[in-house]
Amino acid sequence: MLTLYDCATAPSPRRARIFLAEKGIAHDTVQVDLRSGEQLGEAYRRINPQCTVPALRTEDGLLLADNAAIAAWLEARYPEPPLLGSTPEEKAEIASWNWRMEFEGLLAIAEALRNSSPAMAGRALPGARDYAQIPELAERGRARTEHFLDLLDERLAGRDFVAAGRFSVADITAVVAVDFARIIKCKPQEGRHAHLLRWRAKMAERPSMAL
Repeated sequence: MLTLYDCATAPSPRRARIFLAEKGIAHDTVQVDLRSGEQLGEAYRRINPQCTVPALRTEDGLLLADNAAIAAWLEARYPEPPLLGSTPEEKAEIASWNWRMEFEGLLAIAEALRNSSPAMAGRALPGARDYAQIPELAERGRARTEHFLDLLDERLAGRDFVAAGRFSVADITAVVAVDFARIIKCKPQEGRHAHLLRWRAKMAERPSMAL
């Protein structure tokens, strides 16, 4: 049985939960309490020295320590339904847009949150090392997030999915980013983001999105 090291309140492991659900893959779950810093303790460091979630332990004992590895392994091991694309063209388009959803969306939001939240003082970046907050990066992150919502709305004009005309990992990353943006008080606006809101409402019909 696969084992997912998870945190129910964090966006990154939510991406893995949705991916697993869309594939219909049974797995065990171990919750890691990020609020108390459990990911930095010796017990979890022995599991994942990167001190991050998600992490996925395979039946053979292989540890996959980030979403990129988890998605690649699951797609190769459980190819149906394909979430990374089927043809070379689909794979390239989905990979490109998934990266944009991560870089321009999730990382922008994290930049704003981690450089402004008092609870994350000294923890401006995830992982095993501590980094000081830079307030100017919080301001930049908020601006980047606003631009991300505009970008995604423009991309979804006339489209039901982010990439390749099919549901994919790019939609998963985009949903998680849009929902996570609320933590820095950024959200799609009626009138301004009509295409994004239409797409998000359609995504909500998928059972995996409730995870």
